[in-house]
Amino acid sequence: MTLSRLACTKKPCLKNLTWEERLILTRQTGFDFLEISIDDTDERITRLDWTKKVKQDIKNTMERTGVKIQSLSLSAHRRYPLGSKSAETRSNALDVFKKAVDLAVELGIRTILIGGADNYYGESDQESQDWFLTNMGKGFEWASGAGVMLALENWDIQIDTLSKAMEYVRYFNSPWFQVYADFGNLIFAGVDVVSQLEEVKGHIAALHIKDTLPGQLRYVTPGEGEVPFVDAFTKLAQIGFQAPVVLELWTEEFPDAVEIVEEAGKFIRARMKDGWSRFQAGQP
Repeated sequence: MTLSRLACTKKPCLKNLTWEERLILTRQTGFDFLEISIDDTDERITRLDWTKKVKQDIKNTMERTGVKIQSLSLSAHRRYPLGSKSAETRSNALDVFKKAVDLAVELGIRTILIGGADNYYGESDQESQDWFLTNMGKGFEWASGAGVMLALENWDIQIDTLSKAMEYVRYFNSPWFQVYADFGNLIFAGVDVVSQLEEVKGHIAALHIKDTLPGQLRYVTPGEGEVPFVDAFTKLAQIGFQAPVVLELWTEEFPDAVEIVEEAGKFIRARMKDGWSRFQAGQP
């Protein structure tokens, strides 16, 4: 299994680095690939409108450094929800979706994370849920036709458990639509991590690793929250999990971000090893 996701380095901020510097930093801090974020900020949404030259330059940089941008976290749908009751907003949401699929194809990205919320900042009801499903279906057609995996992440609201995410996996019933599991979001939702992992056996396309506390979704140092990492990795070994693992940290404003990332990576790898060792020893 592999880990990666960086937010910001110490000097200068990662936002100001070139893509070559970002990819080199990924390798230097012990990770194998990078996950690109298309969130709901203007800065990152504009990545969907990169010119062909910019995209080709990034592809050349990945080839030169040997570090891939392997997955895309598409959380811009917080701003443009697929389940919005506004036709204009839904149109913008589909535009974002289509551009994200196109970007994934052009950069060789394998998996797009889809956020588990039909209407993040608004009211969720049957209408918003129906629109979400309808528009997810359109995005699914684009992605599956292009050979790009869609993976629905359990978020902090609405689709906040793996059980709920699995309802969509069963609905689409395709190898191109799976679950993007997030340990920390399960703790935040107040459900049992280990039993939830059992429910998505064979359907985890990728895994987000972060630590959380009830009521605190971000800025929890791995090991200081309530995620039962060793138990979770033991369960993953039991269910035959094989997929990329992405370390998710919120360190953009931290002056010691690089050190935080490196230490978090070491901590998680050690917990992985403990979990797999426990499984191999036949321990529950």
